[in-house]
Amino acid sequence: MTFLFTIGFLEIEFLDIIDILLVTALLYQLYKLLTGSVALKIFLGLLSIYLLYLVVRAAGMELLSIILGQFMGVGVLAAIILFQPEIRRFLLLIGKTTAFNHDRFWGFPWRREQTEKLSLTPFIEAAKSLAAKNTGALIVFAKSSELKYYAESGDLIDAVISKRLLMSIFNKNSPLHDGAVIIASNRIKAARCILPVSENQEIPASMGLRHRAAIGLTEITDSIVLVVSEETGQIALVRNGEAFRNLSSADLRVKLNQFLFDTDQRATISPSEKSVSAA
Repeated sequence: MTFLFTIGFLEIEFLDIIDILLVTALLYQLYKLLTGSVALKIFLGLLSIYLLYLVVRAAGMELLSIILGQFMGVGVLAAIILFQPEIRRFLLLIGKTTAFNHDRFWGFPWRREQTEKLSLTPFIEAAKSLAAKNTGALIVFAKSSELKYYAESGDLIDAVISKRLLMSIFNKNSPLHDGAVIIASNRIKAARCILPVSENQEIPASMGLRHRAAIGLTEITDSIVLVVSEETGQIALVRNGEAFRNLSSADLRVKLNQFLFDTDQRATISPSEKSVSAA
């Protein structure tokens, strides 16, 4: 291998530069993934302990080196446990961008054809009616995963989608209204489902528990979540931890088409729409 240049006693090769650039990109993505969450503080704490361990070992402090060394020995296992949600988000990010996830790659002759396109009209009409009555709602559209774990936390329904059924579920007197409805395979799979609440400290205080639950789920899955605020009656759509608020019916239809079916449509968003990132 031909050396490009030297810095003191270091001999820099072309692969060294590529290695540094890849590590830099990885650390940057890791920082973006952890920014705004409690996990970033935990990561900085572990990094501080590791740096302290290096200093103590270099100084020859044997007893403290043994104690910190034992702690660092289980560091990988501890990191997997502590950063489980972040690791899932990272792997999901890789899975969504890799070529193995594209339909063209999986378009084998024996693959079953997709079912008919999901009709958005019942959701848009139900959201409009619920918003007019200031009735809260939380509707999850599953994409690559059917979210069976979260569906099993509620009551399984497996019913045909209709506006009247959605209105009945989120009626304030209904025993199923408290929680989320999960839509998968063009059916209402479950209601009264429990979603993970986001720990992002940058979420505005004006966002209630429904919005935080929607952001929390989209941080760790590729689902799309429709939220109707009980306090304001505003309609919001959440994807990848980002909330698009105060949507009109037309905006909601265009964004649902864009997010669920990857269309190239662009909504004309009203000036009052707000976007909040959970990154």
